[in-house]
Amino acid sequence: MEIIYISSSILIGLGAIATGIGFGILGGKLLESTARQPELSNLLLNRTFLITGLLDAVPMIGVGIALYLIFVVAPHYHT
Repeated sequence: MEIIYISSSILIGLGAIATGIGFGILGGKLLESTARQPELSNLLLNRTFLITGLLDAVPMIGVGIALYLIFVVAPHYHT
C-alpha cells in the first residue's frame, strides 16, 4: 500500500519539475524572439500566455491523478 503513496508523490514531483523546466525554456525563448523581432512582441506575448495556460494543466492533471490514487485506490487495499 505504501507504493501508492510513493508513486503519487513521484507523480506530483516530476510534474512540478517538468513544468518548471518548461517555464524556463518558454521564458527564454520569449526573450530571445522578442529581442530578435521587437515588432512581434505583442503577438509573442499572447501566444506565450496561451502556452502557459496549457503548461499549467500538466501538473494539475498529475495532482488529480495522485489524489485519486491516495483517496480512492489506497483505502481499498486496507480491506
